[in-house]
Amino acid sequence: MRRSRAVSQIPLSKSWTWIAPYTFAILAVLLAGPLLSSMAVAQSVAVPYLALSGPHVIRLGADLLALTILWLLAFAASQQIPDNGRGSSFLRSLVLPLTTLIVILFANKALRTVGLPLVEQIGPARFASGYAIGLVGSGLWLTTAWLMNHRSLCRAFALPLQTRRQGVQALAEDEEEEQEAAEDSSDAKNPSATSTIITSPPSTPGMLGRYRVLKELGRGAMGLVYLGKDPTIQRFVAIKTMRLDQIDNNDKLQDIKARFFREAESTGRLSHPNIVTIYDAGEEHDLGYIAMELIEGTPLKQWARQPNLMPLNEVLLIVATAADALDYAHQQGVVHRDIKPANIMLTKDRIVKVMDFGIAKIASSSKTQTNMVMGTPTYMSPEQISGKKVDGRSDIFSLGVVLFELLTGQPPFTADNLSALLFSIAHHPHPAIHTLRPDLPPMVQEIVDRALHKELPHRYRRADEFARELRACLQSLAA
Repeated sequence: MRRSRAVSQIPLSKSWTWIAPYTFAILAVLLAGPLLSSMAVAQSVAVPYLALSGPHVIRLGADLLALTILWLLAFAASQQIPDNGRGSSFLRSLVLPLTTLIVILFANKALRTVGLPLVEQIGPARFASGYAIGLVGSGLWLTTAWLMNHRSLCRAFALPLQTRRQGVQALAEDEEEEQEAAEDSSDAKNPSATSTIITSPPSTPGMLGRYRVLKELGRGAMGLVYLGKDPTIQRFVAIKTMRLDQIDNNDKLQDIKARFFREAESTGRLSHPNIVTIYDAGEEHDLGYIAMELIEGTPLKQWARQPNLMPLNEVLLIVATAADALDYAHQQGVVHRDIKPANIMLTKDRIVKVMDFGIAKIASSSKTQTNMVMGTPTYMSPEQISGKKVDGRSDIFSLGVVLFELLTGQPPFTADNLSALLFSIAHHPHPAIHTLRPDLPPMVQEIVDRALHKELPHRYRRADEFARELRACLQSLAA
């Protein structure tokens, strides 16, 4: 899936090797300066109108050349550092003004030592004024860049804090919902946002297609999520975006675009009262975007931990309603692939809304082959983990995990690391739910066991079977 919440890795050839030529050039110039200035031929070097000796001209020239290359390195870094809306974006925005300040400081030192006669020739007062203007200008530039991008720095440290609070579940969502913990964390902080939510971009586009972008809501499995408005019919929408400009392989880019619009088209055909509606999809400003229904409510994640668990009858009804929505989608040939509490919203009118159909597949299409896991690990089915082709029964397993979590306050599968978690889901039995909730009727245990069965033939064949048994259990409780 995501976010991470598995974040696609930037190839080494693109992220670091470009530094080497600049580094070697700086070292070579700094070594060559003293070496050349000590040679006898340096005494014959003379530059008209400069009151400097040959060795001093060479030393000063080498120092200034090294500082120029350093500034060029910073400029290249400002273009190469990934713009991920978090720590990298913060570093990207500061590297150029910070380097400019450093260059001014060291250029002043070089001129006042090796090039002091030149300073005298320029005039100490005039030189001091130019130096002060350079310092103030670069300092203001650095301060402005810091203030405008400090939120990116805050998000870079906020994610690990959430991971420590939520353990393996946050780790899983952090790898793709970050592509995902970002999504979950934004959902928690922004219940009015529609679906998956993640973190902020470096800049907010004014328009995406016909939609006016009003503000950022957060970050989701695909990328940034904005609040938008269709000025034609005055309708507010949630706009999920996916960056396309960082994909440097044209063939891969075309494949991603084709998959993006294919998935958007298939999920856009879904029309169900318990599924978030997709209105539009397009591409603009190197962003793929999907405009969808804006939901005001709270994700089920809010009721997935003690002491905020919902009453049994409410849990059964909500999960049954979600199962009905999934069954409808499955009959249309659409598999969700990322069912989890953060993707099921309960509106202010207590209407269940399942969000982000197909988003996991769209988001994963931009990742490298080593990051092609689709779904949030905590809620993935065994067949997803093994890389097999999935169908509606995979969503049923994930919804069974959600049911288990809403009833007990913890997911059925936990581990100390991602590999152990995936192995546990694929091979270990889930704990008997009555050991965590002895007050639950035996029928609930039977429903959970069947939904979480690792073997497909023993799992519910269709989500509507799952829904019918949940409602039958509700009726037996009411009798």
